[in-house]
Amino acid sequence: MHITELRIAGFKSFVDPETVPIEQGLTGIVGPNGCGKSNLLEALRWAMGATSARAMRGGEMDDLIFNGAAGRPARELAEVTLVLDNRARRAPAEFNHADSLEIVRRLKRGSGSTYKLNGRTVRAKDVQLIFADASTGANSPSLVRQGQINELIASKPQNRRRILEEAAGVAGLSARRHEAELKLQAAENNLTNLSDLTQEIERQLESLKRQARKARKYKELSEELSALEAFVLHLKWQSALEVFNGATSALEDARRDVEAQTRTAAFAETKHLEMDAALSPLRSAESEAAAKVGQLRIELARQETERDGAEEKLTTLREDCERLSEEIADQSQQLDEARVQVSDAQNRLDLLPDIETELDSEKTERAQEGLRAARQFLHDAQAAADDAALAVANFNAEKQASRAQLSSLHSRRDRLSQEIELHKAELSALEQKQVAINLDAAIAAEAEAESLSERNKQTLDHAEAHHAELKLREQERLAPVE
Repeated sequence: MHITELRIAGFKSFVDPETVPIEQGLTGIVGPNGCGKSNLLEALRWAMGATSARAMRGGEMDDLIFNGAAGRPARELAEVTLVLDNRARRAPAEFNHADSLEIVRRLKRGSGSTYKLNGRTVRAKDVQLIFADASTGANSPSLVRQGQINELIASKPQNRRRILEEAAGVAGLSARRHEAELKLQAAENNLTNLSDLTQEIERQLESLKRQARKARKYKELSEELSALEAFVLHLKWQSALEVFNGATSALEDARRDVEAQTRTAAFAETKHLEMDAALSPLRSAESEAAAKVGQLRIELARQETERDGAEEKLTTLREDCERLSEEIADQSQQLDEARVQVSDAQNRLDLLPDIETELDSEKTERAQEGLRAARQFLHDAQAAADDAALAVANFNAEKQASRAQLSSLHSRRDRLSQEIELHKAELSALEQKQVAINLDAAIAAEAEAESLSERNKQTLDHAEAHHAELKLREQERLAPVE
């Protein structure tokens, strides 16, 4: 089994993917300084499972990824692939079916590295054991790097032994022995822990045995308690059944009572409706009588008001008649006085011609002036007498009219008084009619029917409440049985 090909991408200075074929007889790589010889060897060792970043001239594993250069950005991933020839079938049994082995180690910045063998993810130890069985590896002295010859000359006995084991082909056995020793040490530690765990389990076992005894006792007591509870529940069921039967009988009785009370209430309601139907004509008659009484009372009030107005007007007319009588007397007296004056003036006029013949001219003028004054006085007296006569005639006419109106008011007052008495008699007759008596009787019968209906409703409500109470008691008795 030997290496046939090396592929590098993003590892140190190899930013672009590169493929390095390794043919038969290739033992070393030569070239000028800085061409990448050491990077190729470190890539080979890193793919074989090297774990020390310092051994590959780095501070940490992320330093192995290309960090960028002028005009080239940094990479986030470094990958190295080794292709091994396995036609001799010297690989581990699980991978020995393939003619070639492809080992890939991939490093992602900040996430660590992973190994794949023929596309299958494996551990770093699996890769290291493959190369250890081939007497090589990441730290193999057969991979000669710069300064390693001096290290071999000045190496310690342990390093020389490692070189001899690798030359003898037992380096893989040494690694497996170390791994076996680690497993044995771990097995011893597990046995020690198992002994401590056994002691702890034994202590817990004793506690569990005590708990088991208590559990068995609890189970026995629980079974006995369940049997007693079942017996008690059976007794309660029998008692509830008896109560249920009694409640059922009481319920049937209550139902019969409810039905009887319902029929009684229906009969009372029917009677109430019949009484309502019988009261309808009486109520109509009562309404008509009440309307007529109201109309009569309104008419009576109106006529009484008219009578009072006529009496007031009659009083006023009487006062006017008395006043007119007094004025007529005054005017008659004035008329008599005017007539006396007219008579005196006439007498004086009759005497005037005789006097005129006997008087001289001066006296004649004075007599004429006196005549003119007498004539004017006579004219005035006649006018006053005419006015007095006219006033007396007017007063007499007003007096006659007042007397006629007074007579009419007396007649109207008498007629209104007769109508008032007639209306009072009709009102009294209406109030004493048999309708009122029948109405009172009907109202009393209605009140009695309503009272009977109310009593029946109360009885029915009481029966329904009793029925609901019996139903509730029945449900309460049935609850424990369920």
